[in-house]
Amino acid sequence: MPFELPDNLHPNCGPVAWLLGTWRGNGHGDYPTIEKFQFGQELIFTHDGRPFFHYMSRSWIVDEEGEIVRDAAMESGFLRCPEPGKVEFLLAHNTGFAEIWYGAAEGGKVEMHTAGVSFTETAKEVTAGSRMYGNVEGDLLYAYDMAGVGQELQPHTWARLQRA
Repeated sequence: MPFELPDNLHPNCGPVAWLLGTWRGNGHGDYPTIEKFQFGQELIFTHDGRPFFHYMSRSWIVDEEGEIVRDAAMESGFLRCPEPGKVEFLLAHNTGFAEIWYGAAEGGKVEMHTAGVSFTETAKEVTAGSRMYGNVEGDLLYAYDMAGVGQELQPHTWARLQRA
C-alpha cells in the first residue's frame, strides 16, 4: 500500500515517518515462564505536526486456525523525536508497568532499549527491554526482547504487520 508523507510532518520525525498509520498482522510469543502463543495485533501511529507520534497497540491471542481466543496486551504512549535520528519512547501497559526507552532511527529501522521500568504492586516484574522495528518489503517487522520475573533479557514477542 503506498504511503505519502504528511504535509505537517515535523522534520525531526523524518526517520520514523514510515511508521505512521495503522498496521495489522500476526505474531508469536514465547518466554520461559509461559507457554508459547500466537497473537493478532493492531498498531496505530498518529501525529499532529509536533515532534512526536502518539502510539497505540492492542493484541489478542489466537488459536492454530487464527480464531480469537481472548484479548491480550495493550500499550499506549508517545514516540518522541528530539532530533532527527534520535527517539525516546514513553510507554504504558495495561498489565501494570510503564517504560522509558531511548534509541535511534535510520534507514527504515528503529532500535531502542529501556532506560527505566516501573511497575505496580500487582503487575509481573519487568526489568528491561529491547525493541527493534523494521520496514521490510513495505511491512512492519518487530521483535521485543524482555527481562522480567527473574529471567535474563531474551526474545519474547515478534510479528509481521501490514499497513491497513
